Amino acid sequence: MAADLSQIVKAYDVRGVVPDQWDESLAELFGAAFAQVTGADAIVVGHDMRPSSPGLSGAFARGAAARGVDVTEIGLCSTDQLYYASGALGLPGAMFTASHNPAQYNGIKMCRAGAAPVGQDTGLAEIRELVEGRLESGAPQSASRPGTLTRRDTLEDYAAYLRSLVDLTSIRPLKVVVDAGNGMGGHTVPTVFAGLPLTLVPMYFELDGTFPNHEANPLDPANIVDLQQRVREEGADLGIAFDGDADRCFVVDEHGDPVSPSAITALVAARELARNGGRGTVIHNLITSWSVPEVVREHGGTPVRTRVGHSFIKAEMADKGAIFGGEHSAHYYFKDFWNADTGMLAALHVLAALGGQDGPLSALVAEYDRYVGSGEINSEVADQKSRLAAIRAAYEGHDDTTLDDLDGLTVSTADWWFNVRPSNTEPFLRLNAEARDEATMTKVRDEVLGIIRG
Repeated sequence: MAADLSQIVKAYDVRGVVPDQWDESLAELFGAAFAQVTGADAIVVGHDMRPSSPGLSGAFARGAAARGVDVTEIGLCSTDQLYYASGALGLPGAMFTASHNPAQYNGIKMCRAGAAPVGQDTGLAEIRELVEGRLESGAPQSASRPGTLTRRDTLEDYAAYLRSLVDLTSIRPLKVVVDAGNGMGGHTVPTVFAGLPLTLVPMYFELDGTFPNHEANPLDPANIVDLQQRVREEGADLGIAFDGDADRCFVVDEHGDPVSPSAITALVAARELARNGGRGTVIHNLITSWSVPEVVREHGGTPVRTRVGHSFIKAEMADKGAIFGGEHSAHYYFKDFWNADTGMLAALHVLAALGGQDGPLSALVAEYDRYVGSGEINSEVADQKSRLAAIRAAYEGHDDTTLDDLDGLTVSTADWWFNVRPSNTEPFLRLNAEARDEATMTKVRDEVLGIIRG
């Protein structure tokens, strides 16, 4: 097919509409290019429940095998299950998923052995270059000895490994509602939770890549309404929602109220620091709550602030030898999970923390949720640079106000902060604001939005 790779090769992955933007013939070329760039003798490949995923995944595997690479196909899996396989088997991996995108989309998340990320600066640009070359000159010559294709089920091993990292043996019985959004959580949760003292109330566990009930993106409040209602109806202790490829989790308390991902980051950070004797570095991006670095310091750790984006988090995790990292987007990264993100492990930490004491989740997380945040607010603007310049002009030079440019523009005082950063892929500016009280946050948020949208 005639493909414009600039439209589907993103900063961290491949993603586009099937078959309009890419298809199995292109997936086969990506498989051959991935084999060449990684230089691996063997790789592991998995896929989600989208209708196009088995075909694309199989084509990628054939492309790699034609280059002489042995391929372990693990079939249906969550993205963090693919990372587990990459780490446990010591192999580069490719996961076929478009996460929470609509059904017509699909994509590839790639990693090197040990789940080390493949992004624009770590191999993805070279892969794109090779594929573009082969679109012009034709498929590469097959190796004299083609690689093998072997099927392997890793679900039980993945579940056992996660449970080995969190002690759930002595927790009190809990009732938990889980909304899988017809995504891969419906595949992984029953096995991971098996044998634990949990009463599981499943919602939308049927694997269906057309997402018939709601979009599998729990960060959008519209997509957790069903979960919130069910938690209240069941009198459950908590609710958990997973995104389409089940690498992110979102939590609601016993009232059905959302728990901020920053509060989850702080809670898990405290637990991981305790596991490591009260020492260790914790990574957080610059739009997580002030609560996160505060809690990390209170528990003996060292917080490190980084840019938004999993490649930056993972790079800092490796560079600093960090034990844990968290993002506002409900991605949670663990040293014991090859620095990769796993929402399932974060969910197990929440269950262990809640089940290890007698109070409700709302009281438990109150300790970690100390400020008032706006959430992320997107504004479409014609000229991102001029709007950022206008914001800078409005705030620079004020006493007790600091500005920094780590990722977009962050403006901070003793009582509030906000960050405005441009989207890499859309004509949006993204605003996040936080303050010590609701009135101050609202005032700051509205002032900045007035400049952005003025």
